[in-house]
Amino acid sequence: MRVFARDVVGSTNAEAFALARAGERGPFWVTARSQTAGRGRRGRSWTSQAGNLYTSLLLIDPSPPAHAAELSFVAALAAYDAVSEVVGLAGRLAIKWPNDLLCDGSKFAGILIEGQGPSVVIGIGINCAHHPAGTSFPATDLAACGVGVSPDRLFEALAPAMQRRLVQWNRGAGFASIRSDWLARAAGIGDEVHVATAERDVRGRFEGIDDAGRLLLRLPDGRVEAIAAGDVFPLAIEAR
Repeated sequence: MRVFARDVVGSTNAEAFALARAGERGPFWVTARSQTAGRGRRGRSWTSQAGNLYTSLLLIDPSPPAHAAELSFVAALAAYDAVSEVVGLAGRLAIKWPNDLLCDGSKFAGILIEGQGPSVVIGIGINCAHHPAGTSFPATDLAACGVGVSPDRLFEALAPAMQRRLVQWNRGAGFASIRSDWLARAAGIGDEVHVATAERDVRGRFEGIDDAGRLLLRLPDGRVEAIAAGDVFPLAIEAR
């Protein structure tokens, strides 16, 4: 698969869309040494100094619209696979719903998926050597976790891992298998959590995810609510 390697870009997601508008056909990857306008979910900025991995994969019509949200879980597993293959960290890695990677309970990788027409871009940022301070959820990087790895080496593992997970997913037909693999790596199932959505905040026990990937939250009154989008915070973090 083609790779467009850049030194500095605004964001790898924006660069991928620009290449598509200029006539480049997906699938292809964009990588960058640093970003000047990196983005995370819900409009957050993503600190993007050199030394970390910043990359985006552009796909054309990867699935029927009903399965589009499942790509978050596919990408999270691919990133998890790549990190596990290159640096190990057995027993210390987990996935926070839907697609953040944790090491020892702190976030070191995130994924942003965006669409424009038939083009879908999966943006992945992995903190190899640096991480931001003062974040709402504790952050870390792989070096701080005791393992050194270059962005290039991690990307070498990520690209084939993504291809394997996309084949497994099969445009949504294989999501049951993806869901099972994701649950086996999930952080905090059975724990009390606070979920911040665009509309409200809610607390309850994290029960898992449903067949569409929605977070299942058991409320204090015993009802189970399915949440499609939001940020999850263990209550233990809020108590710090």
